Amino acid sequence: MRKYILGFFANGLIVFLCYFFFIWLKFHEPFPGTRIIFTFILFFILWTIIALMTEKYSIIQDNQLSEVRSKIAISDFVTLVVFGILVRYLRHFNEVRFVLIYTLLLATFIEFICGYLFIAFKKSVKKTVFVESQNGGNAPQGETATVHAEKKVYPDATLFHPSPLPIDLANFIVEETNEETFNFISRHFGTSDETLIVSTTTSFNVINQVKNSYRVIINLKRINDFQYINKFFEAVNSKLHDGGIFIDWVETFGLRKKRIMSEHTWGLNYLVYLCDFIFHRVFPKLPVTKKVYFFITKGRNRVLSKAESLGRLYSCGFEIIEEQFIENRLFFVVQKTKEPVFDQNPTYGPIIKLRRIGLNGKIIGVYKLRTMHAYSEYLQGYVHAKYSLQEGGKFKDDFRITTLGRIFRKLWIDELPMLINLIKGDLKLVGVRPLSRHYYNLYTKELQQRRLKFKPGLIPPFYADLPKTLDEIIASENKYLELYEKKPVKTDFSYFFKAMYNIIFKHARSN
Repeated sequence: MRKYILGFFANGLIVFLCYFFFIWLKFHEPFPGTRIIFTFILFFILWTIIALMTEKYSIIQDNQLSEVRSKIAISDFVTLVVFGILVRYLRHFNEVRFVLIYTLLLATFIEFICGYLFIAFKKSVKKTVFVESQNGGNAPQGETATVHAEKKVYPDATLFHPSPLPIDLANFIVEETNEETFNFISRHFGTSDETLIVSTTTSFNVINQVKNSYRVIINLKRINDFQYINKFFEAVNSKLHDGGIFIDWVETFGLRKKRIMSEHTWGLNYLVYLCDFIFHRVFPKLPVTKKVYFFITKGRNRVLSKAESLGRLYSCGFEIIEEQFIENRLFFVVQKTKEPVFDQNPTYGPIIKLRRIGLNGKIIGVYKLRTMHAYSEYLQGYVHAKYSLQEGGKFKDDFRITTLGRIFRKLWIDELPMLINLIKGDLKLVGVRPLSRHYYNLYTKELQQRRLKFKPGLIPPFYADLPKTLDEIIASENKYLELYEKKPVKTDFSYFFKAMYNIIFKHARSN
């Protein structure tokens, strides 16, 4: 926290000196009046808010000059745009408009210089400390660091052989991450010619490798900073053997909130989080601000949920085999199991179109309001294996559901777009629930074949019988279909009113 306060005051001092230096050049005195001082206070407040929104003060945690330059450039560019608009429409700034522009340019230049010096100093100190801790003194060139860690064994994959790392490579990994992370990923090293270790945010640096395939690929950059996340995962997939291992990490939105709240004092942390929420979570979702947001950030430092991160991996041909939290970072180890899906139309908007099995096995698009994070549909097998089913056949503690999504489900709001399917004729009013491929495969073969003969419905028999387990759900649907085959109109009429009674008076809800 002290470092962030120090960064705040150091940055403030730079802005203060630059501003009043140009005021002195223009008016030949440093403090010509209260109007000029008031303008500076307003300028500094907006400068600080934008710096907090773009996380400029967090550069003290960065280890690469490119990260520092990026945050400074983004923050100061946004500030320039904001004040360009204010100068254009508010006469109050006309008197000092050139002072503000020159202040921004000079302050940005000084920040770049200070950032360069800071990173150079930080790397020299960190490298010295790590070399001494590994070798008890200075290590000569070409020295290796022995990995003392239990080797991992992967299902359906060739075992990897321990391989000592050159000390320069070990230093590089620690500079990019920390010693705990080094110890974690070192358990997954293969031989030197089978392992690719990179620190990059672009797929070009993976796809451009001369070697065609690896057993292990490790990337030290967080996926939050990838401009094209799926393209990167697809590039990694193409460079791995079948059963190969990929390791990377993500800062989920929960971890991000925890970090922001702990970095600042009480009160200020809520302000910083609010600014971060508006800029990084609201702006990317609004049509008006989305293009501006990605133009400014180039997709870096985006907010990702755990569900979206893992879902993207599954869509790109990987399966999770290990997860571990290290210093507020979620590291994942995944295994290549297939080729990427190359989904050109992922369900990313507020109204989604889910692929469901309809009449005669035809795949229909069922419309719903989004209640889960993006790419959640790829995680059904993963969630089913990790979490048990609760009453009603839903997953227990399903992390894919958003906070707003839980409210929508309680109030049935998420089901309203399905009326489109009713009008189109994909669904009838009462009928078995339209199922995803994963849920469909959980049913008995007999029920699978019977379901294909009938059109699914908007109101399933579940709300008439209120079954609790999967076996009870299967029995409920079998009973409904048997009755429907004999007397379709009477059956649907009876089930409709039973369902309405349970919904209204017994408060039956979709979880």
